[in-house]
Amino acid sequence: MASRLPITKTPKCYVGGAFIRSESGRVTALHDAHGNFFANIPQCTRKDLRNAVEAAAKAGLGWAKRSGYNRGQILYRLAEMIEARSAEMAEAIALGGASDAAAAKEVSASIDRLIHYAGWADKFAQVLGSVNPVSSPHFNFTVTEPMGIIGVIAPDEAPLLALVSLIASAITGGNSVVALASQSQPYPAIVLGEMLATSDLPGGVVNILTGQRSEMLPTFATHEHIRALSGVANADERKQLKLGAAESVKRTRLQKSEDAHDWFADSAQGVHEIRELIEFKTTWHPIGA
Repeated sequence: MASRLPITKTPKCYVGGAFIRSESGRVTALHDAHGNFFANIPQCTRKDLRNAVEAAAKAGLGWAKRSGYNRGQILYRLAEMIEARSAEMAEAIALGGASDAAAAKEVSASIDRLIHYAGWADKFAQVLGSVNPVSSPHFNFTVTEPMGIIGVIAPDEAPLLALVSLIASAITGGNSVVALASQSQPYPAIVLGEMLATSDLPGGVVNILTGQRSEMLPTFATHEHIRALSGVANADERKQLKLGAAESVKRTRLQKSEDAHDWFADSAQGVHEIRELIEFKTTWHPIGA
């Protein structure tokens, strides 16, 4: 019997609930830790980013209207999807050179991180909102609201856990996300997109792009429909992002890539992470009206 050649996988980005190749058709060869060719990763462009923002805008309205309880259910379901395919995801992380034990640890931490935010989904509004005492015959309430579309910029370290942490804190609050995956280790983000497609998360709520940071970050910074930037960047990137964000009046939450980050720590999760990516609205209501 003649031997057969294995079918090489064609990784695609996840945008609007569908798998896309880059609009430019450009790819970058991805090699494993031993230098062997593994696959061609799409190099997304500004056009791909603009398309992803449109998809996030369409899906974001419905996502924001869902109850916290329902969003928590969906996050829990996503954790189930990763748990069921944890071996595949660990292989995707190990492709970048991590040991099998380290890759398995990162997958487990990513699952736990999703469960953590699933638990917060129907509670953060009560914790962060308030009934305010006022010296007039009114009720005064402060309530939380989603910001809209969040641009997520993932670091190269902990390529799955960091990405999941940044995305989960944004969508728990009712936002939609356009995420740029790790430049050096994009494959875990590709596999995550495949799992998102079979989860209950509506298409377009999370969109994942791969590509060169130098090409994509200027558009992340200046796109007026992106309402906040969350992620990790070096000094030059932070300056560029903050200048662009000032023009388009968006919030920035950029950690320094020069600093060491422990994405496994308890401090990397929590209601404070949700708080950074929501807005607060105060309403007055006459007593007796």
